[in-house]
Amino acid sequence: MSSVLYDAQGPRAKRRNILFTAVFLVALVALLWWVYQALDEKGQLDWAKWRMFFTSGEPWSTYIWPGLQNTLKAAALAMVIALPLGAVLGIARLSDHVWVRVPVGIVVEFFRSIPVLVLMIFGLALFAEYTNVSSDDRPLYAVVTGLVLYNAAVLAEIVRAGILALPKSQAEGAMAIGLRKGQSMRLILLPQAVTAMLPAIVSQLVVILKDTALGGAVLTFPELLASANTMSAYYGANIIASFTVIAVLFIALNFSLTTFASWLERRLRRAKKSSGAVLKVDDAEAAGTGAGGPA
Repeated sequence: MSSVLYDAQGPRAKRRNILFTAVFLVALVALLWWVYQALDEKGQLDWAKWRMFFTSGEPWSTYIWPGLQNTLKAAALAMVIALPLGAVLGIARLSDHVWVRVPVGIVVEFFRSIPVLVLMIFGLALFAEYTNVSSDDRPLYAVVTGLVLYNAAVLAEIVRAGILALPKSQAEGAMAIGLRKGQSMRLILLPQAVTAMLPAIVSQLVVILKDTALGGAVLTFPELLASANTMSAYYGANIIASFTVIAVLFIALNFSLTTFASWLERRLRRAKKSSGAVLKVDDAEAAGTGAGGPA
């Protein structure tokens, strides 16, 4: 059966697709078997390298939990600062005043174009050169600074795009009832745009959480991924086991964040649909009389 998007496949095309699928599955199984054999030969699948995660609390309390705390601390600080800063920058890019719109646009494009790791390295150098922050706290400050500068710029573009995506009738209706631009932005446009922007915002928050690992790889920030290196060395080079546990924890954190965001989005949409108040006949007549209607 044909569609507006594609033509129906003929017998030859179906046979070719089945053949390609079979070849791909065989290649995938062969690749997985090769990986399994390589890990087994290196002893990375031995129970001795995995046992401590299931029978002892030492790796969790000594390595994983402190690293997880640092990851959550850096991510939470970056989110709390980057979200409102990004919203302010995004709204400022829509300003009618050129002296506001142009400088903010330059700042946003500048920080959005620089890799977040470069911003972290510059932040570490600046804190070491011009502040009295201790050497133990500098990696945390540098990681948060880099995450805030980069992600605030990205969030500013998300906010700007979300507001511009709204129908023009929303802003025109706000002007028609006498609202100033700031009032219409705060009371009408921004609340509607938040629901539409939420998936993109959450995706950026996930990026913030994952990018904390850059601080551990380069700036010696003791976050969750960095703890895997120390842990694997202590427990006899169980690299695969350690990084698998860390990967599962990152997946759980990001899945929890996206699940919460999906729940919040559904709740916001339901709240908007059910926000209309129904007036009784007496209330409607009283409102009409108060507005100068017939007595």
